Amino acid sequence: MKTRITELFNIEHPIIQGGMHYVGFAELAAAVSNAGGLGIITGLTQRTPELLANEIRRCREMTDKPFGVNLTFLPVVKSPDYPGYIRAIVDGGVRIVETAGNNPQKWLPAMHEAGIRVIHKCTSVRHSLKAESIGCDAVSVDGFECGGHPGEDDVPNFILLPRAAEELKIPFVASGGMADGRSLVAALALGADGMNMGTRFIATKEAPVHENVKQAIVAASELDTRLVMRPLRNTERVLRNSAVDRLLEKERALGANLKFEDIMGEVAGVYPRIMKEGTMDAGVWSCGMVAGLVHDVPSVRELIERIMREAEDIIRGRLAGILAT
Repeated sequence: MKTRITELFNIEHPIIQGGMHYVGFAELAAAVSNAGGLGIITGLTQRTPELLANEIRRCREMTDKPFGVNLTFLPVVKSPDYPGYIRAIVDGGVRIVETAGNNPQKWLPAMHEAGIRVIHKCTSVRHSLKAESIGCDAVSVDGFECGGHPGEDDVPNFILLPRAAEELKIPFVASGGMADGRSLVAALALGADGMNMGTRFIATKEAPVHENVKQAIVAASELDTRLVMRPLRNTERVLRNSAVDRLLEKERALGANLKFEDIMGEVAGVYPRIMKEGTMDAGVWSCGMVAGLVHDVPSVRELIERIMREAEDIIRGRLAGILAT
């Protein structure tokens, strides 16, 4: 399948594995890239630029296909060593970066000078247009269904994607609710040039997370996610567990007086315990509504080949058949 995204990133299939904290390690990124998609290493999961450089080397040993690095620009008091991370990316020969969080404009010149193509995560049309105006090469348009941070506009992809298609000139992919061939065909029909999957890629054999995490996604329905931190305007979609229930109770009890410090126990530093140890109630963790469409734990190659086969069957079979009648 050929789209503007496959051409931009020199990949076979228009499928991107988004950056995910304590999930986007070299093993998963390489598996996605080897299967014809675009694998992404999560930069800030690596605590230092030196560790990121090592992770890039590990990925390079596992694939000779293009892969990228996610770099999230956080609104924090003590900023990560972003110049160091960018040097590690450039020196590692990575030519694709997925940016997220704050506006990446400050860092674009250095990346573009190194020949890096940048795809920025956006949750609204206005943010997508801003990304286009500052020189991003593509955007990932994240609908309200997505796991992680869906923004504060609550616009689902059935509206957001065609609106993005009406406004954007640069390529974009659909993110949020993406799981299978139906998702890909729908995204293309709504104007996107491919799709970004997060939650679906966690439930694969190569995802370097505890089996408890994978089985929690398989067991979940589309009704099992919750939105947390809405009062702080830092909304995150997470899979419901006891920690989520505790956090939501604090939000109800404290109301307008809620501060981030009140929920630190549920959100700060919990990912290693969840993703590595499988302690599922240790805290809150990002998960999309798409969990309701995840029913198995295939290999990455099996998943991507199945998606592309389903997509082709839908386009050549069902949709072409409808036109013929």
